[in-house]
Amino acid sequence: MDDPKHFRLRSIVSKGFTPKHVTDLEDIIRAKAKEIINRMVTNNPSGTADFVEQFAGPLPLEIICSMMGIPESDYASIFEWTNTILGASDPEFGGTYERLMEVSLEIFAYAQELGERSRATPGDDITSALMAAEVDGDRLSPQEFGSFFILLVVAGNETTRNALTHGLYALTHNPGQRDLWFSNFESHAKTAIEEIVRYSTPVIHFRRTVTADTELGGQQLAAGDKVVLFYSSANRDERVFDEADNFVVTRPTQPTQVGFGAGGPHFCLGANLARRELTIAFEELHQALPNLRSTGEPDYLQSNFINGIKRLPCAWN
Repeated sequence: MDDPKHFRLRSIVSKGFTPKHVTDLEDIIRAKAKEIINRMVTNNPSGTADFVEQFAGPLPLEIICSMMGIPESDYASIFEWTNTILGASDPEFGGTYERLMEVSLEIFAYAQELGERSRATPGDDITSALMAAEVDGDRLSPQEFGSFFILLVVAGNETTRNALTHGLYALTHNPGQRDLWFSNFESHAKTAIEEIVRYSTPVIHFRRTVTADTELGGQQLAAGDKVVLFYSSANRDERVFDEADNFVVTRPTQPTQVGFGAGGPHFCLGANLARRELTIAFEELHQALPNLRSTGEPDYLQSNFINGIKRLPCAWN
């Protein structure tokens, strides 16, 4: 979407994702991480589990659902819907366009009902804030909120889930980097999290439409042409990153990895939230389960859009 409509809608929805709001959520994120770790350990006395099912999936899902004012009784439905929307090409999650459209209508109807209920009886959550927010006298319509809801719960769940899972796998297979980070967690946390996002790049690509005749990289482009941005390629560009295929937790943050986008009006709205979730998650995992490690190969999502992992076996002592 382009300005001015994009600016109006983003101005409304961004009110729920300011740096101050994310900072205020830090205690909630930490408490949720501790809760899920304790649940994982309690439910798996053998010390082995599927990391996606037991930790990486529930953490971002429960946080974004809590932020949106979604009842706990609906978490399982949200999880199933988001899996289907982003895993539409994977037979395990439906694998058909018809199933994708069916689920999209279900989650859209749910969002509209939630938005209307929150407008009538507002609470202390992002849904209520969004339904009440105004920009130049405009509010989100129930239909606009329905579209935003799908974007927020899907993006706020799936991408962080996969960054967590890829991160555990990368740390397991790069024990020197793991030891370096965890020997001084706070000092290396910022660079390590950026490196996890760069190295995993949960979103593979987006497509854009050329709006005016132009030239890009020596290629002539005409208005109306389609161009594809491969984030995984940019994040492994050897002209930008030294030893681009290596996982280095102390890699400088400049030049910037583009897993959240490359700046501008479409930069990831939830980047600050994702960074806090990832940092707190790995800090709490290290403190509670210092020997946590992956113990097998990832079961990858069949997708050319999301670099997803459906399952990853893990163990701890």
